[in-house]
Amino acid sequence: MSIDYFIFNSMPDDEVLNEIIALHQVILGSSDDLLTKMASKPQLLVMTAMSGKKVIGYKIGYELDCHKFYSWLGGVDSRYRKQGIASELMKKQHHYLKDNGYNVVQTKTMNKWRHMLVLNIKHGFDVIDTYPDEQGLHKIILEKKLFN
Repeated sequence: MSIDYFIFNSMPDDEVLNEIIALHQVILGSSDDLLTKMASKPQLLVMTAMSGKKVIGYKIGYELDCHKFYSWLGGVDSRYRKQGIASELMKKQHHYLKDNGYNVVQTKTMNKWRHMLVLNIKHGFDVIDTYPDEQGLHKIILEKKLFN
C-alpha cells in the first residue's frame, strides 16, 4: 500500500475536506462543527495521509502567534494504525513549522488519549501544565521547542 502525504496552507478542496470530516466523525464520534471552526483559525495548516483518494490520517493546526503554533486535531483511521502514519504526519508538520519560522509547537491531550500523550512525548514534547476544563475533564498541555 502506498501512502502519500499532502500539506494544505488553507482549507483543502471539498473532496479532501469531506474525507477529513468523515474520518474525524468516526474517530471522535462527532464533527463538532469542524468546518466552521477550521475556517476561523489563523494560518490554518492541514496535513493528510492518503491512500489513493481516501484520507486515512490528518493533522490540523493553526498559528497562536508568529513564533508559536498550536497542533489542534489529528487522527488515523483505525484500519491503518500501528504503521507510523501519526508519527510521519507529526514529523512533516514539525519540519514545515521550522521551515516557516515557528519556534514552538503546543498541543493538548487528555489521559484517555494515552496513545497521543505517549506519541507526543516520544517526539520531544514536554508536559508544561494541566488544568480541568469546563466539564471537569483534566487537560494536559504539552510544548516542544523546534530549535535546540
